[in-house]
Amino acid sequence: MAPKPKKIVIQLTVNGEEQELLISPHLTLLEVLREQLELTGAKEGCGEGVCGSCTVLMDGKPVRSCLMLAAEADGHEIVSIEGLADGETLHPVQEAFIEKGAIQCGFCTPGMILTAKSLLDHNPHPSPEQAKHAIGANVCRCTGYTKIVDAIVHAGQKEKSHA
Repeated sequence: MAPKPKKIVIQLTVNGEEQELLISPHLTLLEVLREQLELTGAKEGCGEGVCGSCTVLMDGKPVRSCLMLAAEADGHEIVSIEGLADGETLHPVQEAFIEKGAIQCGFCTPGMILTAKSLLDHNPHPSPEQAKHAIGANVCRCTGYTKIVDAIVHAGQKEKSHA
């Protein structure tokens, strides 16, 4: 009988909450988020890091959680779509996606929104071309991207008008 694989302890800050988790070393960040923390916003679309449906933010940068071992995220800050809103108040990017009709089936939406948030954190007023480039690694099979790009640019304009 083969020995049982050892478990490891990791510490993460997920959506502002400190988490100490006992995990199998082979688990991906996506598996830990979905199965242990019950945060199901990130989806497994391709399992190969190509579609972007599993995107979360690690230390403010988009990462493919299906490719990252959870152990690699030890000590880092993770934001999933569930942690973006402030209680009942949606994040401006989430509002813009609704206002511009950028949500259809919703499967890609969490990854698109988190990728857009990262872009807007670094470039608050992107051009449509910059928005297209930012989401270039995220696949949407429903919208044709036009409404998503419009929503990202709109979110930047909303922030500009509040400044």
